[in-house]
Amino acid sequence: MGENRDTLILGIDLGGTKILTAVVNTQGEMLSRDHSITPAREGQQAVVRSIFESVGRVLDQAHIATADLVAIGVGAPGLSNPETGFLFTSPNLPGWKDVPLRDIIEKELGKKVFLINDANAAAVGELYFGAGRGARNFIYITVSTGIGGGIIIDGKIYTGSVGMAGELGHMVIDDEGPLCNCGNMGCWETLASGTALAREARHKIKDGVASSILQLAGGDLEKINAEAIHKAARTGDNLATELIAKTAYYLGVGLANLINIFNPEVIVIGGGVSNIGDMLLEPAFEEAGRRAFKPSYQAVRFARAELGRNSGVLGAAAYALEKMKGGGTK
Repeated sequence: MGENRDTLILGIDLGGTKILTAVVNTQGEMLSRDHSITPAREGQQAVVRSIFESVGRVLDQAHIATADLVAIGVGAPGLSNPETGFLFTSPNLPGWKDVPLRDIIEKELGKKVFLINDANAAAVGELYFGAGRGARNFIYITVSTGIGGGIIIDGKIYTGSVGMAGELGHMVIDDEGPLCNCGNMGCWETLASGTALAREARHKIKDGVASSILQLAGGDLEKINAEAIHKAARTGDNLATELIAKTAYYLGVGLANLINIFNPEVIVIGGGVSNIGDMLLEPAFEEAGRRAFKPSYQAVRFARAELGRNSGVLGAAAYALEKMKGGGTK
């Protein structure tokens, strides 16, 4: 990123279940890293307190003080506005509404803070330090419990007019499809996420379809997940194979839409469901090829995300440094 290797940024990846903090240099090296549990059910103050405790630990591990940091980047789940620093709402943080998260952290730590959506942060992480290096136009997709993403246009994260761009999982694929948590019908994540895959497996097994999926989930319908379905498919289980093929189909439909709209150089795919690998991704890419404009499809390269669980914390740090280089105005 051009700066001195000794330039240090603090990245904070706030999730519904975990808080990940790290002191990062401009090469994307983590000098220290702290992982803790998010006390989401205890409310906003408890979560904020846990953030500051995690920051304290990570600074101590790196043997530095807050004064040694250039800036702080925060990736947070839900709908937020990076310009105002407000987290409007988050499905993973009950009770959070219009929280001035940037200002709360700035006041406590006395450093410039930049707020970004967690999936956008992961996209920035992959842009600077992962599978998106060197690309000017690319799309990052995370396929896990839901589907999230980030859009990089001309080397910068595209956040839209009020910071809400990149909600890729909420493009409608089937207007008569399943009800989504957002209130809409047939969003991409209701058809191609890990949650969708597990839901369809439960429905089929309840209807009496024979499968080893239930046994691999410990005999508990509620514990059926993408991992159990993948294991069953690897043994040749018919239902598991059929469900993954259906998920791949819907994944491919969404990818074709993104290719036709954005004409990206690269589409980077991460998230736990992507660990199913070629069994899911190859047919999805083929379906996208059948549906997208041919020149656009031929121009795109598909890549697996490289940073894993660290993409968000590295991306939050990279975003903060990028904003400081650009003047860092609020």
